[in-house]
Amino acid sequence: MGYFQLVNARPAEVLEPDVEDATKFDKPWIVIVWNDPINLMSYVTFVFQKLFGYSLEKATELMLDVHHKGRAVVSNGSRERAEFDVYRLHEHGLWATMEHETL
Repeated sequence: MGYFQLVNARPAEVLEPDVEDATKFDKPWIVIVWNDPINLMSYVTFVFQKLFGYSLEKATELMLDVHHKGRAVVSNGSRERAEFDVYRLHEHGLWATMEHETL
Protein backbone atom coordinates (compact mmCIF):
# COMPACT_ATOMS: atom_id res chain seq x y z
CA MET A 1 0.00 0.00 0.00
CA GLY A 2 1.45 3.34 -0.96
CA TYR A 3 1.67 6.52 1.08
CA PHE A 4 -1.07 8.16 -0.95
CA GLN A 5 -3.59 5.42 -0.13
CA LEU A 6 -2.98 5.64 3.63
CA VAL A 7 -3.44 9.41 3.72
CA ASN A 8 -6.78 9.16 1.94
CA ALA A 9 -8.09 6.28 4.11
CA ARG A 10 -11.36 6.87 5.96
CA PRO A 11 -11.36 6.51 9.74
CA ALA A 12 -13.08 3.47 11.17
CA GLU A 13 -16.65 3.89 12.37
CA VAL A 14 -16.95 3.74 16.15
CA LEU A 15 -20.22 2.49 17.58
CA GLU A 16 -21.60 3.97 20.77
CA PRO A 17 -22.05 1.44 23.57
CA ASP A 18 -25.57 0.31 24.33
CA VAL A 19 -26.87 2.10 27.44
CA GLU A 20 -27.94 -1.23 28.95
CA ASP A 21 -24.42 -2.64 28.50
CA ALA A 22 -22.87 0.43 30.10
CA THR A 23 -25.13 0.33 33.17
CA LYS A 24 -24.55 -3.41 33.58
CA PHE A 25 -20.96 -2.66 34.56
CA ASP A 26 -22.00 0.02 37.06
CA LYS A 27 -24.10 -2.38 39.14
CA PRO A 28 -22.37 -3.54 42.30
CA TRP A 29 -21.72 -7.20 42.96
CA ILE A 30 -23.29 -9.01 45.89
CA VAL A 31 -21.88 -11.93 47.86
CA ILE A 32 -24.37 -14.61 48.85
CA VAL A 33 -23.83 -17.26 51.51
CA TRP A 34 -25.94 -20.38 51.00
CA ASN A 35 -27.28 -22.82 53.56
CA ASP A 36 -25.43 -26.08 54.01
CA PRO A 37 -25.96 -29.10 56.27
CA ILE A 38 -22.39 -29.03 57.62
CA ASN A 39 -21.61 -25.79 59.46
CA LEU A 40 -23.05 -24.97 62.87
CA MET A 41 -25.08 -21.78 63.19
CA SER A 42 -22.69 -20.50 65.86
CA TYR A 43 -19.75 -21.01 63.49
CA VAL A 44 -21.45 -19.14 60.64
CA THR A 45 -22.19 -16.25 63.02
CA PHE A 46 -18.55 -16.25 64.13
CA VAL A 47 -17.28 -16.16 60.51
CA PHE A 48 -19.54 -13.21 59.65
CA GLN A 49 -18.22 -11.31 62.66
CA LYS A 50 -14.60 -12.18 61.90
CA LEU A 51 -14.59 -11.49 58.15
CA PHE A 52 -16.96 -8.53 57.92
CA GLY A 53 -16.78 -6.99 61.37
CA TYR A 54 -20.51 -7.38 61.95
CA SER A 55 -21.92 -7.04 65.44
CA LEU A 56 -23.21 -10.20 67.10
CA GLU A 57 -26.79 -9.05 66.37
CA LYS A 58 -26.15 -8.38 62.65
CA ALA A 59 -24.16 -11.60 62.20
CA THR A 60 -26.91 -13.58 63.93
CA GLU A 61 -29.58 -11.96 61.72
CA LEU A 62 -27.65 -12.91 58.57
CA MET A 63 -27.02 -16.44 59.85
CA LEU A 64 -30.75 -16.87 60.52
CA ASP A 65 -31.51 -15.70 56.97
CA VAL A 66 -29.12 -18.36 55.68
CA HIS A 67 -30.73 -20.97 57.93
CA HIS A 68 -34.40 -20.12 57.31
CA LYS A 69 -34.37 -18.59 53.81
CA GLY A 70 -31.51 -20.66 52.41
CA ARG A 71 -29.29 -17.65 51.65
CA ALA A 72 -28.19 -14.22 52.77
CA VAL A 73 -26.39 -11.32 51.11
CA VAL A 74 -23.39 -10.64 53.32
CA SER A 75 -21.49 -7.99 51.34
CA ASN A 76 -21.53 -5.92 48.16
CA GLY A 77 -19.18 -3.76 46.15
CA SER A 78 -16.77 -4.03 43.26
CA ARG A 79 -16.17 -7.29 41.44
CA GLU A 80 -12.69 -7.57 42.93
CA ARG A 81 -14.00 -7.09 46.46
CA ALA A 82 -16.76 -9.66 45.91
CA GLU A 83 -14.26 -12.19 44.55
CA PHE A 84 -12.06 -11.64 47.61
CA ASP A 85 -15.00 -12.05 50.01
CA VAL A 86 -16.11 -15.28 48.29
CA TYR A 87 -12.55 -16.58 48.50
CA ARG A 88 -12.36 -15.82 52.24
CA LEU A 89 -15.73 -17.44 52.89
CA HIS A 90 -14.62 -20.56 51.01
CA GLU A 91 -11.45 -20.65 53.13
CA HIS A 92 -13.71 -20.83 56.17
CA GLY A 93 -15.77 -23.67 54.69
CA LEU A 94 -18.89 -21.70 53.78
CA TRP A 95 -20.69 -22.03 50.46
CA ALA A 96 -20.66 -18.57 48.83
CA THR A 97 -21.24 -17.15 45.37
CA MET A 98 -21.35 -13.70 43.80
CA GLU A 99 -23.61 -12.05 41.23
CA HIS A 100 -24.62 -8.64 39.93
CA GLU A 101 -27.02 -6.89 42.24
CA THR A 102 -30.53 -6.67 40.77
CA LEU A 103 -32.41 -3.43 40.96
